[in-house]
Amino acid sequence: VYKLSKIMKTWKKIALGILFIIIIFGVWFYPKYKMLSHTMHLFDENNIVTNFRSFDSIWPISTLEAPKKKYIYPKGTFVGLPNSFEFNGNVYESRKFLKDSWTTGFLVIQNDSIVFEDYYLGNTESTRNISWSMAKSFISALVGIAISDEYIKNINQTVETYVPELIGSSYEGVRIKDVLQMSTGVKFNEDYGDFYSDINRWGRGFALGDSQDDFAATLDRQFEPGTINHYVSINTHVLGMILTRATGKSITNYMQEKLFTPMGMEYNGYWLVDGKGMEMALGGLNLTMRDYAKIGTLYLKNGLMKGKQIVPKKWVSSSVTPDASHLEPGDQFGYGYQWWIPKGTAGEFMAIGIYNQNIYINPKTNTVIVKLSANPKYNDASYVPSSDYAALELYRAIANQFN
Repeated sequence: VYKLSKIMKTWKKIALGILFIIIIFGVWFYPKYKMLSHTMHLFDENNIVTNFRSFDSIWPISTLEAPKKKYIYPKGTFVGLPNSFEFNGNVYESRKFLKDSWTTGFLVIQNDSIVFEDYYLGNTESTRNISWSMAKSFISALVGIAISDEYIKNINQTVETYVPELIGSSYEGVRIKDVLQMSTGVKFNEDYGDFYSDINRWGRGFALGDSQDDFAATLDRQFEPGTINHYVSINTHVLGMILTRATGKSITNYMQEKLFTPMGMEYNGYWLVDGKGMEMALGGLNLTMRDYAKIGTLYLKNGLMKGKQIVPKKWVSSSVTPDASHLEPGDQFGYGYQWWIPKGTAGEFMAIGIYNQNIYINPKTNTVIVKLSANPKYNDASYVPSSDYAALELYRAIANQFN
């Protein structure tokens, strides 16, 4: 009996030990599992709309605080959307196009006043929506400000000047300018529809809390830097690394000081951050639709807002001007400093994010348009409402009403 009692006590201790290990493992692993599971189903048709407006419930964030002095767009005379527009020789109904591309918000700012604003699929004016790659244009603005603040000497300096951790990587010897212009020569597959693509490998790592800095250092080189415009989202993360090393501040803190507060943002915003606390510079910004519009208004006014030069005028001009043959718009969009440049004579430029997030600026007509979407058919190239080129023609039809 004594031996049996002793054995029972031993097994009880073992069982308690195993239970303790399971609990500790669960506490550590479950949040990572939850984030990874969320990532794997991020774009599912049944979840995508909710997912795009609720990242703060799943992933860690860094908050941007709305200032007391807010810039509120006045309401102008309501202007309806054109009934239809043309794209590639076909006619599309404007409102049907918005519905078919799963638009969650659509805003038209004309002469600094709201002339059209509508929300769909449960979004409202206070909904903070994921930017995806529209965030890149905000990062570009911060680089320009950091140069004005003399944290960064100039964009002809190489990456490792500020980020010595990237010595020995494919980014060594690459100019900051080449990073801004998506011309680093880094080999990268940006296909969101390919499970094994580089961008999806990065995404799964991000969900598990892996370091984005470490990921950037693993990439190989494919082209000579400064010769080919090849879209690599991790390039923008490298810009984020440069900003944090040069300024000694987080992206969130520097943006709060230099953009968020001076621009008078109406609502709190936030950045998604990785397991090391580094912001997802390449696409993790979450703002309301009106606050996204403010970067458009700021650039429309050459960096001036509320009587203050927030972004240097010269930087704004350089940012939206392709200055080499490989950056010029042809059949595709051209590229500036993290801004897309359509072919045309109106001087238009755009911030573009996956799944049909757009900020469109037309200096000729003084128009800013924001479209937020959660289009589960985005990776279907044959589906016209997924096309940013088709959306551009809608924006042009709207802007041309003001000519």
